[in-house]
Amino acid sequence: MSHLVSSATQVLIGHTLSHTQKIRVGSGGVMLPNHSPLQVAEQYGTLATLYPNRVDLGLGRAPGTDQMTAMALRRGHRDVSMHFADDVIELQRYFGDETQQGYVKAYPALGLNVPLYILGSSTESAYLAGRLGLPYAFAAHFAPRMLEMAVEIYRQEFKPSAVLDTPYVIVCNNVVAADSDDEAHFLATTQQQLFWDLVRGESRGMQPPVPDMDVLWSPQEKLAAQSMMSASLIGDSGSLKTQLLDFQKQIAADEIMVINYVFDETKQFHSYSLLKQIIETI
Repeated sequence: MSHLVSSATQVLIGHTLSHTQKIRVGSGGVMLPNHSPLQVAEQYGTLATLYPNRVDLGLGRAPGTDQMTAMALRRGHRDVSMHFADDVIELQRYFGDETQQGYVKAYPALGLNVPLYILGSSTESAYLAGRLGLPYAFAAHFAPRMLEMAVEIYRQEFKPSAVLDTPYVIVCNNVVAADSDDEAHFLATTQQQLFWDLVRGESRGMQPPVPDMDVLWSPQEKLAAQSMMSASLIGDSGSLKTQLLDFQKQIAADEIMVINYVFDETKQFHSYSLLKQIIETI
């Protein structure tokens, strides 16, 4: 995608790791229909060898792109998305110890047990994450409709594993914080334009905020775009704190992953800073 830095995730992760000292860096994520598990294990095994205990590997079942691009990416021009569960299990084996290996081995992944996370935007991956006892990350930042159902399924289906004793839920969400509610909603029109473009099949990237979205989108486009943003948290420090607490009462996420589509980088940084301050008071 032209406006998302996602074409070579492992290269960017390596770049980020090389310029930081402590933070964990992960993929959000590797869409397995586009990659062989062996290659993924070799790449992330190498990263985990260079930067021990700092690499996480998020795995998705969807191709993450349009049909023609998916065909250009795919292994042997086959739709392998139905083999997602097998691919995840294969990856677990490559990262496991010597006793788990077959003839084909992934070097230097062997024995590293790089943490795996199952990504989802519907309910299907919730069943798999629960069955395998892996952490589950839900993409409420663009597909919030099935959030509650997917989290409930994951927790019901969860089976303890060597990785987790209890379910671990991550929810990714859009959060825009500002000094006032009015400013926050104004800044959030950049996010609204991104989703409006998605509805129209456009790809303009991030656009400056506008005073009134209703002069741009049609009622039908507005309804479609807002359905993908319905879990967004937008406001000043007071209202955002209330929204976060209400969200947690509803979902009880173990971790909230935040994305912030604010056009001005200074205001974007300020938005993240405000959010940090809010979280410290909860």
